[in-house]
Amino acid sequence: MLYHALRSGVFGLSTAYALAQRDAFKNTSITLLERLDFPAPDAASIDSSRIIRPDYADPAYAALMAEAHPHWRGDFGAEGRYSEAGLCLVQDSGDESGDNAAHYYLIKALENVKSKLGLKVGRREEGGQVELLETPDDVARVTASMGGDCGRRGYVNWTSGWADAEAGMRYLRKSVESTGRVQFRTAKVTRLHYDKDRVETVELVGGEQLTADLVVLATGAWMQKLVDLRGIASATGQVLAYIDITQEEQDRLGGNPTLLCETNGMFIIPPRDRVLKVARHGYGYANPKTSPHPERPGETIKVSLPRTKQDDPNLNIAPEGDKACRDYLAKCIPSLATRPWTQTRICWYSDTPVGDWLISYHPTYRNLFVATGGSGHAYKFLPVIGERIVDLVMGEERDELGAELGKKWKWPAQRREEDQVWTDDWRGGVKGMILDEELAKVDGAVPRSRL
Repeated sequence: MLYHALRSGVFGLSTAYALAQRDAFKNTSITLLERLDFPAPDAASIDSSRIIRPDYADPAYAALMAEAHPHWRGDFGAEGRYSEAGLCLVQDSGDESGDNAAHYYLIKALENVKSKLGLKVGRREEGGQVELLETPDDVARVTASMGGDCGRRGYVNWTSGWADAEAGMRYLRKSVESTGRVQFRTAKVTRLHYDKDRVETVELVGGEQLTADLVVLATGAWMQKLVDLRGIASATGQVLAYIDITQEEQDRLGGNPTLLCETNGMFIIPPRDRVLKVARHGYGYANPKTSPHPERPGETIKVSLPRTKQDDPNLNIAPEGDKACRDYLAKCIPSLATRPWTQTRICWYSDTPVGDWLISYHPTYRNLFVATGGSGHAYKFLPVIGERIVDLVMGEERDELGAELGKKWKWPAQRREEDQVWTDDWRGGVKGMILDEELAKVDGAVPRSRL
């Protein structure tokens, strides 16, 4: 049996590793294709940090994180790949947009970590794992070294943390390589050749065509180039900004919990190696482009496709995103308010209507399995998600959680009427922004921080 996975991101690399471990695939030839040499600098998973948390309003994802967390606390997170300094989830009533959704998320997430995971509520110094923050003074107490206004109320989960995202991917890559079962190739895929009910070949730049019994398509926000996901999943660009700090600031801020504001989607992850990141988990920007229809030669479609520094080295975040990050930094850490960005970046999600992933066989092409729609919250499951994906490849339900996840991740019965998916999942920012339009705006009040 021949198996091809396209792209070594979170879904693709973890799936390749899980396949290499299964006896059922011991005679399978596994090839993993990458458009850029690993680690791809514009991949969503290649970054300084990602939040590792079981704090979900949906109990299924909280339960899945209960599987992943021991790995982060073990070998997977060793050598500095994981830091458990806590996660402070707050609501900021000073910004009324999304306040009801923020309050709901906080209440449900708190309920799940208490009832589903059995975490103990109470002050940390008294053995508590989850600490309620009922007033601005409570929030200020656990974020004291930041020196600003970090929120009105919320809670801190001291069992959550953050990972060095690129280091985690490098660790998994070495684990895959150590199996001796996976062939890695850097080769850009131009298209899949579809027959009536299957993928016939995978065509590479230069014309080479590959065949496989099973093709797993896990190309993240680039999926629309290879399969039609209009009304199912869309690429959205998120804003990230970084500043350099001093060693004194690193010592002061490095032990803080990650700060995540459910009201506006803004977050600050503790610095590492004197670099601090400010970002927004938002509705993001669409980048609509006319592109060849991936399944119907000769036709075109308009879909959102990533635009990164690999396409334009001078690309930075738009003025509104720059201002959002700058304002949040000034609010929470006033001493860094005017520190210029060292760099900014647009990180591309594959968003689905409600934030559930799309991990399923294609309903038309029987040898095509898709794993996408991470919606900005898949990385934390890196140590275990591959096993769950391979369960679905094999049509297995090993437990109740697997059955529930399979239902959440299956191919939808209907597409949305609008081609561009703007998620209904909780997010910050404004829904419906177009990247080129936002890049063209100039706000004189925003101190631009271009490279």
